[in-house]
Amino acid sequence: MAGISIERVTKSYGSLQVLKDFTLDIADGEFVVFVGPSGCGKSTMLKILAGLEEASSGTVRIGGRDVTDLAPGDRDIAMVFQNYALYPHLTVAKNMGFGLKMRGAPAAEIEGKVREAARILGVEHLLERKPRALSGGQRQRVALGRAIVREPQAFLMDEPLSNLDAKLRVHTRAEISALHQRLKTTTIYVTHDQTEAMTMADRIVIMRDGTIQQIADPDTMFRKPANLFVAGFIGSPGMNFFRAELTGLGTARLFGREIALPLAKEPDARELLVGLRPEYLSAGAAGPVTFEATPRLVESLGSEKYLYLDLPEENRATLGDAGSDDRRADQFIARLMDSEPVAEGRPMPLSFDPARLHLFDPKSHLALN
Repeated sequence: MAGISIERVTKSYGSLQVLKDFTLDIADGEFVVFVGPSGCGKSTMLKILAGLEEASSGTVRIGGRDVTDLAPGDRDIAMVFQNYALYPHLTVAKNMGFGLKMRGAPAAEIEGKVREAARILGVEHLLERKPRALSGGQRQRVALGRAIVREPQAFLMDEPLSNLDAKLRVHTRAEISALHQRLKTTTIYVTHDQTEAMTMADRIVIMRDGTIQQIADPDTMFRKPANLFVAGFIGSPGMNFFRAELTGLGTARLFGREIALPLAKEPDARELLVGLRPEYLSAGAAGPVTFEATPRLVESLGSEKYLYLDLPEENRATLGDAGSDDRRADQFIARLMDSEPVAEGRPMPLSFDPARLHLFDPKSHLALN
């Protein structure tokens, strides 16, 4: 096992710069997830770590050794791909032991390590089958097993669950987390799914347009987003955003009433962008601030309901190119327990605690609290 250090790495294709001054230190045994929208540069960074892409500038160290210019086979890492990359003509056992065979390991050592990895992953009964006889989840376990038997310094995983169906994805996600707890191998995991990032990571690296937006543990990322993009990217459904105008020292008018804001410092502008997560809205007048809203659409998910509400004109926010949410500027979502009596087109009271609000500068989009 080993720590990984990435220092000021850039990557350009002609005039297109896809990575910009990427710097990150990953501790020995840490599970770090790169997450962001398509095209943000996360898979490119993983390929540079693996040696499959060459950095335009910068340095990569694994276990303190400079591997920036080394070939993939000399970096002592194992990569798990989205498409499994199994040899169709080889059995599961031979697929899992292929890397060791290429290194010239003794047959007895290969057999022992393959059987141990198969036992850990629960695929012992599949060792003599070929990939075409396996389900998607079984193929992914075999791909993980092939990485495990090599006992590398680090695992690199590039969206390994994206080809699985929703139920199997949840199950395999838990398996990978349990595997990491057992092996304690340094792991970098790339995904576009923020749920995977939140449930699996020791730390999350959120990327956008080739730059790091925030690095934090999942709880900090959720509760203290650094900017508007991170706030909107993390959470399902995404955070609601609206506009508020300051009316005094730390007070603003929202939903027709004046409320106190959790400001850490007084901003320069008189207008703020305000965020509130759908789950922090409650039906009725239970919270400190109550307002009336009319659901125009109600989605029932069994245990909970999503209410789609229209914001008053005075509170509608223009997010510009913040890129954190594609919803309509006048749309507001409440996430309630399914037991709450609600109906489309019927006005109802909703409430929230102002301490739950997230505040952002309308120009820089940086968090103010």
